[in-house]
Amino acid sequence: MRAMQVADYGRPLELVDVDEPETGPGEVLIDVHRAGVNFPDLLLIQGRYQMRPEPPFGPGFEVAGVVAAVGDGVSQVAVGDRVMAFVQLGGYAERVVAPETAVFRLPDAVSFDQAAVIPIAYGTGYHALVDRASLAEGETLLVLGASGGVGLVAVELGKHLGATVIGAVGSEWKAEAVRDKGVDEVVGYDDLRDRVKHLTGGRGADVLYDPVGGDAFDQALRSMAWQGRMLVIGFASGRIPDIPANRLLLNETTAIGVFWGRFAQQDPAANRRNLDVVLGLVARGDLAPVIGDVLALEDAGRAMERLGDRTVVGKLVLAVR
Repeated sequence: MRAMQVADYGRPLELVDVDEPETGPGEVLIDVHRAGVNFPDLLLIQGRYQMRPEPPFGPGFEVAGVVAAVGDGVSQVAVGDRVMAFVQLGGYAERVVAPETAVFRLPDAVSFDQAAVIPIAYGTGYHALVDRASLAEGETLLVLGASGGVGLVAVELGKHLGATVIGAVGSEWKAEAVRDKGVDEVVGYDDLRDRVKHLTGGRGADVLYDPVGGDAFDQALRSMAWQGRMLVIGFASGRIPDIPANRLLLNETTAIGVFWGRFAQQDPAANRRNLDVVLGLVARGDLAPVIGDVLALEDAGRAMERLGDRTVVGKLVLAVR
């Protein structure tokens, strides 16, 4: 079967022929129609991700397609079902195996393109805002990197939950995509603290959603309301920030780590409940994943370049079939 792989860290992606995977007990074989593209895919290829598989390997953490076979003990899905899945590696391929706990049957109204970008961004966003921060109606949510795949989802979910949402972006052309998601205010990074304080009448943000880290996090820390909650999602800027303990003390701020991948492994039942809610909202049109572009499987290298150039609004998708 066809698959995109790297021969070694830092090398370009190549389209190669590999053996088809086989299912074991509790596993599901999926004919991949679409694969979601994520920033961690780029980090993985560069050798900068926390997981470092032995080369050669194929990136790709989320897929959508049709069940081709099931292993012993599988009961949640059957051959022929339309599904989405979260996989450890190898999603940029014509077939992939996933554990049953990471496979979700799709409502008829949810397309493969939509499903391929749901697991990571919406799984993270829902877990972060609902499970970890308990974002309440009427609170103010500040989203960093608001035009990216993860950020746009946080804006959308924040509005769905009844919050006032402030989105931070790095350029005006990215701001338009954030406004399309119904954000209440858009701010830049140069004067982030002052703008957030002004927009909230001096109070600050109740919840911060930060997939960026770096200097933006440093400014956001000083933009928090009394007893605010800071959701640490990731470090797309490349710098992991330090958190001065005195800032947490003086403002009774809570810093909350969010690692959706581990949550999904530790509590698959809770993760399934969350994603079933998300799929229902997408099927009804209450949530609408933003797909920046759909590229052919063999153009995965170009997708990585666009991620690295920070020129993507929403999520990229690879068309495998």
